[in-house]
Amino acid sequence: MTATGPRLGVLLLVAVLLQTVVVTITVLHFSTSLNSMKETFARSSVSCLMGSDLQSITAGRGDPCWQVTQQLHLLIEKSLSQRYQRQLSSAVKDEVSRVLPSLVMEDKASARPKVAAHVTGSFVLKVEQEQGAPISAGRQVKGQKISWWEGRKGLAFLHDVQLVDGELVVSQPGLYYIYAQTYFRHTHSAEEEGEDGEGAEDRGQPLLQYVYKKVSSYTVPILLMKTSRTSCWSRGSDYSLYSAHQGGLFPLSPGDRLFVTVTNASAVDMSEMSSFFGAFLIS
Repeated sequence: MTATGPRLGVLLLVAVLLQTVVVTITVLHFSTSLNSMKETFARSSVSCLMGSDLQSITAGRGDPCWQVTQQLHLLIEKSLSQRYQRQLSSAVKDEVSRVLPSLVMEDKASARPKVAAHVTGSFVLKVEQEQGAPISAGRQVKGQKISWWEGRKGLAFLHDVQLVDGELVVSQPGLYYIYAQTYFRHTHSAEEEGEDGEGAEDRGQPLLQYVYKKVSSYTVPILLMKTSRTSCWSRGSDYSLYSAHQGGLFPLSPGDRLFVTVTNASAVDMSEMSSFFGAFLIS
């Protein structure tokens, strides 16, 4: 009995030592294998990135090199796509604005409310006005007021601006660009064709165009713009032509009215391409 105890102790000690050695060898082998796998994977990934031609790689889907190249291709394509999309979008808009500016204007204006008006001449209303008494803007205003503007048909339009008795009425405050053009067609009379020189003052008759603003706080209309010219009509022609155009920036308040007067309203050619009047909000 006394010899059996030491033998069991030795056997237990040997077993523990053997188990320790086996565990140590297993851990070392696993660590070595793991490091080897990491190094192999790293070398393969780097070799994929350092290859001269990424398109020539034909490895399978399970190969790390294939995965790296596919992710790299996707990243490059996404980056280039976003870059060229911005450049092409800008180039296309520039080209469209050059060829079809109205489309780009509508696209830009769609994000904000439209405040603009463009009224044109109307032959029908002018005939009706000429059958009655001559139109006058009153003693406080120079010239004859043009009241026969067209606001809906043809080239004319009204956006958040009203047309009342030939006057544009704005509803929003701000800085407006106001413009007007009248096309004069002067018909020569028999006196102007005389050889004695009578009617020379008619051949040099001045043509004036005025743009006025009416405000509720002031009873007298305010003159905003004026253009004038004295033209000498040719005796050899049946009529003479002259176009008066002017435009400028002016602050307007809600309820302000704009209208146009001329020296001789009956001589104005009321074609929609020749005589027009308008305003639009800048800021």
